[in-house]
This record gives sequence, structure tokens and C-alpha cells, in this order.
Amino acid sequence: MSQETEYTPPRVWTWKSESGGKFASINRPIAGSTHEKELPVGEHPFQLYSLATPNGVKAGIMFEELLALGHQGAEYDAWLINIGEGEQFGSGFVEANPNSKIPALMDHSTDTPTRVFESGSILLYLAEKFGEFLPKEHVARTEALNWLFWQMGSAPFLGGGFGHFYSYAPVKLEYAIDRYAMEAKRQLDVLNRHLAENRYLAGDAYSIADIATWAWYGQLVLGRLYDAAEFLQVHEYTHVVRWAEEIDERPAVQRGRMVNRTFGEPETQLHERHDASDFETKTQDKLES
Repeated sequence: MSQETEYTPPRVWTWKSESGGKFASINRPIAGSTHEKELPVGEHPFQLYSLATPNGVKAGIMFEELLALGHQGAEYDAWLINIGEGEQFGSGFVEANPNSKIPALMDHSTDTPTRVFESGSILLYLAEKFGEFLPKEHVARTEALNWLFWQMGSAPFLGGGFGHFYSYAPVKLEYAIDRYAMEAKRQLDVLNRHLAENRYLAGDAYSIADIATWAWYGQLVLGRLYDAAEFLQVHEYTHVVRWAEEIDERPAVQRGRMVNRTFGEPETQLHERHDASDFETKTQDKLES
């Protein structure tokens, strides 16, 4: 449909399976599994089923940050879920996350394995379980949660809105791109104003709010999302850039970005994760190169 042709919605919407642009083959208006496939289970307490998308890297970074602090109980196995191939619709994954979105986590350290889905829920679950990256003082804790939930509510406009219409939609629609570019820039301005007066989102301490928000907005201003840095003039948000670059230097962030990564240079990918010593041995040369 050309941009000049006005669309009149029908009285009742019907699903046209060929619509949806780049992800047409996996988008559908119904939930549930499409095929039987059990999830693999490794030897460690936590089983992470994911892909290194912005939402997916949050969990990998969190685990690596916990391991960097010496929490051996945070050892995990990471299993690739290739969403482009529809693996998120396997019966085992749907049991772990009925919403069929990555990441999903199973905690086998509990009496009965506990499922945790939605990236923000995973971060909060691990922060509370290990007592890390979530301030204990009331005001700071509340501020961290404010920004965690801000990210969860805002990023769909950046990803499903701006990212979809700017990068993935089958046609370029000026109205849609303008609408979501405006919102993306407004969100960056929200962050920029706050970070002008705060080192991290909850104040002086790095928290799960930073992990969640950096995965989207930090990578955006670092030029890693949608090839849109110039279009959105991200360099204007100097405080966001400062914050993003500081977090990007953290070794655990660098390691977390590699887990279940299927794109980019081979040295930036790691499709298996076992214990900390194995990971360090496999990746030290990669991180130094």
C-alpha cells in the first residue's frame, strides 16, 4: 500500500499471514505452541533460554555481574532460542513463558523449578535472590524500580515502534517513522535530563535499572541499534552517551553481550555458557583483541 493511499479499516480485522515485514513468518495473532520441543537442561542452578537481543542481553549481563562479585550460586547454562526460526513457539519454551518472548529463565535451585519470564522480572528476581544491584535504602530502591519499569514501558515504542518502522517494515511510512522518531528522541531527552544530575539511574549506585535501560538506550546511542544513530542525532544526548560508555567498559557487560549472540563478528559470539572459569578461558583473548 502506498503512503498516499488512505487506509480504511474494515469492520472486522482478519489475519493476513503474509503481512508483517521482516518477521512475517513468526508473527501471529494467537498464543500457544506450534510444535512439540522440550527445553534442554544443563548442570547449573539456572537455565537461561535466550538470544542476544536488547531484551535478551539483560539477563546475560546480570548473571555475569553476579559471577564477577563471586556468587557461585549464579552459575547458569545459556541455551540459544532462535526467534527467527520460531523456536520460541516450542512447547517447552511456551511452558517457561506463555508469552513466547525471550528471555525465559528456570531456577532449579528451588524445591520445585521456578519459571521467570519478562526481562525486568528476571532482573528483579535475581537482584532479590542474591541481594545485589538493587539498593536497600527505601528512596534509592524505589528510584531504581521507577526506572526499571520506565524502561519496560518505554522500550516497546523504541523497538516495536521506531525500530520496526525505520528498519523492518516492508514499506517506509513517513507518518509512522516521524511519530516514533519523535517519541524515541523524547525518551532520550528524559534520560539525558536525569543523567545530567545522576551518575546512574538510581543515583550513585549501578543497578538493575541501568542494566535494563542500557541494553536498549545505551546501545542505541553507541550506534548498535537500527543503524539509526545519525538519523536520531544521538550525540546530542551527551549525558546518556557518557553513561552508556561507562557501562560499556564493564567486563561483565562485555561478557554478557556475547552470550547467545548469533550476529556480528565470530569473536563477539559465545553460544555456550558453563561455569565462570570455562567462560574466562574461552573469552579472555576475544575481549582483549
